[in-house]
Amino acid sequence: MSNAVVVIPTYNEKDNIEPMIRKVFSLSRPFDVLIVDDGSPDGTADIVQRLQKEYGEELHLMQRGAKKGLGTAYLDAFKWGLERDFEYFFEMDCDFSHNPEDLVRLYETCANEGYDVAIGSRYIKGVNVVNWPMSRVLLSFFASRYVRIILGIPVEDTTAGFMCYRRAVLERIKFNSIKFVGYAFQIEMKYVAFKLGFKIKEIPVIFTDRAVGTSKMSNNIIREAVFGVLQLKMRNIMKRYK
Repeated sequence: MSNAVVVIPTYNEKDNIEPMIRKVFSLSRPFDVLIVDDGSPDGTADIVQRLQKEYGEELHLMQRGAKKGLGTAYLDAFKWGLERDFEYFFEMDCDFSHNPEDLVRLYETCANEGYDVAIGSRYIKGVNVVNWPMSRVLLSFFASRYVRIILGIPVEDTTAGFMCYRRAVLERIKFNSIKFVGYAFQIEMKYVAFKLGFKIKEIPVIFTDRAVGTSKMSNNIIREAVFGVLQLKMRNIMKRYK
């Protein structure tokens, strides 16, 4: 077992799951991988179980049986990892929109540079997004800008889902106080880490839209993010994070 675990939530990712797992295990430094599958009817979990015979104790599978939301997938994975000896926890999508090679850079930002949270940022150096329609690029960019202004958080890509957390961060966050399960989950976790005084650094990455499979983005997820930010602001006014 390594000291770092890459958490990858999945739902119907049979075309991406095997190449993603193989890519992570081919990297220059070791990572464990935890797949959190929400009952994919396409057999995603079956593929992971087959690969466990090859990769042994470094490849883990959590099967939750039904779709319960991205946020709860990560929180369940974090609880699982905190019960073990992992020091670094990663969030990453399965669809190769996040380049697995950048896991090493995120790791080094926390392990070698002393940061508590590392964010793979699309917007820290311009706009680094490939194969998105312009409407979606603008929506994502201005959503992050909106969050930054409303919450006063010094992060350019507030909605990023490519992350590394040190163990100490997750130990301090009260998971039962995290209210959002969709797009706003990523905002809330960054905001709470910021309010708790942890050191955050963004590193530039190139985000490439998925080539196969179906996007999980929806209007409800976007709506949750917009109104969720206002709720987070109200909690801060009421000193919730002190």
